[in-house]
Amino acid sequence: MPSFIEDETTMERVGQPGCVGRSSAGAVKAPGGGRGPSHVGLIMDGNGRWASARGLPRIEGHRRGLDALRGAVRAAIEFNLAYLTVYSFSAENWSRPLDEVRDLMGLLKRFIRKDLIELHRADVRVKVIGHRANLQPDIRGLLEEAETTTRMNQGLTLVVAFNYGGRQEIAAAVRDIARMLAAGAITESDIDERLLSRHLDTADIPDPDLIIRTSGEQRLSNFLLWQAAYSEFVFLPVLWPDFDRGAFAAALAEYAARDRRFGGVSAPREVSVRTGS
Repeated sequence: MPSFIEDETTMERVGQPGCVGRSSAGAVKAPGGGRGPSHVGLIMDGNGRWASARGLPRIEGHRRGLDALRGAVRAAIEFNLAYLTVYSFSAENWSRPLDEVRDLMGLLKRFIRKDLIELHRADVRVKVIGHRANLQPDIRGLLEEAETTTRMNQGLTLVVAFNYGGRQEIAAAVRDIARMLAAGAITESDIDERLLSRHLDTADIPDPDLIIRTSGEQRLSNFLLWQAAYSEFVFLPVLWPDFDRGAFAAALAEYAARDRRFGGVSAPREVSVRTGS
């Protein structure tokens, strides 16, 4: 995750963050009124700094971050979101110290084993995006179990970006298309934004309306690079373990106050004109 597990420090040493123009359908009302997003992405940053500020080991920050994730999922259900995508573990996170990576994998296992039943009961559908081929069999098996168990659910779709990187995702899609072109399955004129979108991990997921990042950092860090073309961004100073329903509601309210034009212009406001005699 930045990890439900994420703190950005190590990831940024590398220096990296749906269909274009395709937005989530059926936007909901934001807390307090106004049009809310249907799909929210979360960059959960600040676990390590939260722990350091309290003289605690980093793993404690990740544990508390996991609690914050549980609360965010409950809030997303309450706010009637259709999709919540969480940046749980980036492709760059493998560069962290081995002990920390091992701790993060342990938290992932416990989260799935402990929380999957509750997610299933809440009608949450889990979908995992990211590269799986190089994952350990037990981790890969747990991710597949989460998807299989919840695949028929019709409530919130919780998209877990695990071992995920936006640049890597786009490169993989381009390789797929190149193979199709070489095999004669498509022609050069068939290649457009929609074709590339269909080869992304998020092919069946609408683009995020809103991306929230905690910890005060203001960058995407290789998260949903293609899909975020028209997303709104809210950057919060709160560290991820302190992210709660109030912070989530405030971000949704800020989103509701914005004017999304998608490259167009706003509808003209009505102006009253006085006429004199």
